[in-house]
Amino acid sequence: MTTTAPTATAHRSGRRFETARQVADAVLFEGYVLYPYRASAAKNRMRWQFGVLVPPAWAPAQGEHSLQRTEILMEPRGAATLSLELRFLHAQRRTVQEARADGTFTDTAALHLPDRVLVPWDEGTEERVELRVAVPELTEKEIVLPFTRPAREDVEPVLDDHGRTVGRLVRRTQEAEGVVRLHAEELEGPYRVLKLTAVVENTSPWTPDGPGTAREEALPRSLVAAHLLLGLNPGSFLSMTDPPEWARSAVAGCANLHTWPVLAGEDGRADVVLSSPIILEDHPAIAPESAGEMYDATEIDEILALRTAALTDEEKREARGTDPRAAAVVDLAETLPPEVLERLHGAVRSLRAATGATVPGEPAPDALFTPETPWWDPAGSAPAEPAPDRVLVDGTPVGPGSRVTLRPGLRRTDAQDLFLQGRTARVEEVLHDVDGGVHLAVTVEGDPGADIRREQGRFLYFQPDEVTALEEP
Repeated sequence: MTTTAPTATAHRSGRRFETARQVADAVLFEGYVLYPYRASAAKNRMRWQFGVLVPPAWAPAQGEHSLQRTEILMEPRGAATLSLELRFLHAQRRTVQEARADGTFTDTAALHLPDRVLVPWDEGTEERVELRVAVPELTEKEIVLPFTRPAREDVEPVLDDHGRTVGRLVRRTQEAEGVVRLHAEELEGPYRVLKLTAVVENTSPWTPDGPGTAREEALPRSLVAAHLLLGLNPGSFLSMTDPPEWARSAVAGCANLHTWPVLAGEDGRADVVLSSPIILEDHPAIAPESAGEMYDATEIDEILALRTAALTDEEKREARGTDPRAAAVVDLAETLPPEVLERLHGAVRSLRAATGATVPGEPAPDALFTPETPWWDPAGSAPAEPAPDRVLVDGTPVGPGSRVTLRPGLRRTDAQDLFLQGRTARVEEVLHDVDGGVHLAVTVEGDPGADIRREQGRFLYFQPDEVTALEEP
């Protein structure tokens, strides 16, 4: 059993994790910095919303979590070894200081340079914790691996075009502590199957100053965007979304909290698992058309590239000074050749011949909806009537201002919605789509970023059968 520094992982995990790491990087930096990539942008005020494991003393009062639990089935063969890689971001607070004539430095809200504007910002450094253990050890006892990332302070001088010191960046990192717990138990059944349990927990002893302590104070002691890579050699994992029939009941008995495991790595293989705070399908992959990392919650690359290239010079200077990753996005958008940008416009993944033959399970060609009037013709639809702003939920009218309890549907939502099971929320809008569907736009009660979400119109959406109406006070 070993744990290694962040830079000493590749030679141990080998090529098996390479494909999974590409997807994991998209998860790790999901929403790291949002377009327009400037610290001053309203939507960059609340940082990191995926897989944040906060100190246990702060979690209960704020509705966030200090641990995540992964359970998955595996079929080891022979003298199998389990490889684990925990990856997370460690937030570090960057302050900007300006040089004074007497050789001292003073904090400043912005340091203007010809190519960028440096501003205070919270950066995230990638951390890894690695573990290798023989499978028989996992069935004999729980394997416990504590880890610590120490507090530190780094100073980086800022020089002008003539090499003179005009300021400096001071980066302060708080100590973060955690533990990985591993255990496996053999299940009864027609084949030798083990249920693996992997728990990642923030064990920081830090305590908030009081009930009003801001989230920004907890983040430097948190494990941000925490996720696991698991590898079995020799052997295979069972899919949690499409298990064989004989294993369905055992899969249903697995309890995954604040994370979801999927088969990763190359297609056709089942020896690597990515357990992420975002629900993915088995064997996720980065689109080959992608020209680089945009860090903006996996939004469409083409739109981000075009909008970033259209920023003003002053906006680009601020983006470059916000974060090195934001600077890389600006440089990428400015240097994309036309043929690469055209490739981002879209790709056809599969084709099916349009013939008179029917396909089992699909409607016959003449059964398809073919209106006499094209969709774009105003005569093709009746005059629109105002959509009702209230909807009945179990006989109770629900509309803007109503309070509801969230009951997300398991097959039509993602991890962020599932984590909100049982939380109360306020309905902001009742929306109607072109297919006649009704959607409730809500903000979660107790969400520290609710005001910002409301200001930007960035809501969570649920269907009426996914909520329970609460009695009005």
